[in-house]
Amino acid sequence: MTKILMHGCNGHMGRVITDLCKDDADATIVAGVDKFQGIDNDYPVFDTIADVNVDFDVVIDFSNASAVDSLVDYCEKNNKPVVLCTTGLSGEMLAHVDAACKNVAILRSANMSLGINTLFDLCKKATQVFVDAGYDVEIVEKHHNQKLDAPSGTALALADACNEALDNKYEYCYGRADRREKRPKNEIGISAVRGGNIVGEHEVIFAGLDEVITIKHTAYSKGVFAKGSIEAAKFLAGKPAGLYDMKQVIAAK
Repeated sequence: MTKILMHGCNGHMGRVITDLCKDDADATIVAGVDKFQGIDNDYPVFDTIADVNVDFDVVIDFSNASAVDSLVDYCEKNNKPVVLCTTGLSGEMLAHVDAACKNVAILRSANMSLGINTLFDLCKKATQVFVDAGYDVEIVEKHHNQKLDAPSGTALALADACNEALDNKYEYCYGRADRREKRPKNEIGISAVRGGNIVGEHEVIFAGLDEVITIKHTAYSKGVFAKGSIEAAKFLAGKPAGLYDMKQVIAAK
């Protein structure tokens, strides 16, 4: 049985993960961390991770970027592995994670869904086929109107997957309203839509002469991300220090 500390337990994703764990024979949430205390839980909830006095095997983090640095410091100091799901991290925060993983196991993914993580490989293969043939690459992501960061971490990860196949020679364009010129060949366009309660939609477009190929993923509920994070926590518990990703979780199945 994997004992989980849910960091951000009273947020939407924290609630979904809590409910899924109730029916999981191999995982249980033993404590949570959240500054908002207005929800009844079946486990103790602490204001900060420094206040936690319950033993656990692994942390699942769906909180806020502002809380990540202190979380990583705690996990590194106490040798507690962490599944880091919060997006919108700055370059400095990512450097902090990279340094900490030398001493503790950290699994970081822009998206926890099995489908999206399969898409990364599909995009690499498609890029290798189409870009040399003159196709342009554009990415469109859509999310609900409460999402704070744009573009999404998943959209950036998809762009990175395409760019990796291009020896990282392409630049990212986040909007063309401020310029009047033809589209350069060596760019990947990334557009963000925010509206309603869209859970998550990512579309990678390969546009060529008289032909358009689209690779698309649509999430209809946040349950796909919650399930992935629980499987990642089971995988990560007891692992040695290092930086892990969802590909390794999938490969271990």
